[in-house]
Amino acid sequence: MKARSRITVHAALIIVSLIMLTPIYWVVKTSISSENLFTYPPSLVPVDPNLFYYVEAWYSVSFVRLFFNSLAIALLVVAANLILNAMAAYALTRHFTGKRAVLGFLLASMMIPFHATIIPAYLLTAQLGLLDSKLGIALPAFSHIVCIFLFKSNFEAVPPSLIQAARIDGLSEWQILTRIMLPLSKPAVATNVILSFIWSWNEFLWPLLVVRSTTQQTMPLGLVAFLASFEDTTGALYAFCVLVVLPGLLVFLLAQRDFIRGLTSGAAKG
Repeated sequence: MKARSRITVHAALIIVSLIMLTPIYWVVKTSISSENLFTYPPSLVPVDPNLFYYVEAWYSVSFVRLFFNSLAIALLVVAANLILNAMAAYALTRHFTGKRAVLGFLLASMMIPFHATIIPAYLLTAQLGLLDSKLGIALPAFSHIVCIFLFKSNFEAVPPSLIQAARIDGLSEWQILTRIMLPLSKPAVATNVILSFIWSWNEFLWPLLVVRSTTQQTMPLGLVAFLASFEDTTGALYAFCVLVVLPGLLVFLLAQRDFIRGLTSGAAKG
């Protein structure tokens, strides 16, 4: 009976996985065949596949510049999130006056969408003189409250005796954070890296507002410019979409196991 139930569960998961992967497969298939999306009946396999459309997408715009702009911004965001989120989470594991108020403020802030604060963010970025710069694009994504709480839940799982022993050995709070807490919280680190990278890589609205020159454009902005500048580019457009999505997908696959552990441990510990 258990074997039959296990087979049923696995069969259901396989069916659901195939349904979820169908749009991805269709984008990849179209990117190498440039088939008409409205053809009926649709073909399940690519017709006359070739990689010319990837070459067209690569050379039609300054793809290398777009890629390295997005990469530089994403690396800035990832580094800032690891440092700031870890510091904030470690502080929230300590006891201090007003801790509950700070936690309540952070939780309440999670309910405010970024779109509601985008005008003050733009004005502040302009006052700092960071418009049309990589730092200005990356600045609003330097910390995510969700990632702070993921770090906090992992830090609270570290035995207090270990921290006390480190203090007795003369380690400073910064050394405790970098030498003990972070190495013992690899799932939280992986989750922060993946989420901050993907969110930064896929961001469109904020770069659209602050970027003024083509030299600072990111991959999503380049995709829109590509779509607006060329006609009859179904294959190349889908090839560009695949190239935009691929880096985030690779980052996720490289740290998938730790990512899942980081999310589930945060859910288990609240």
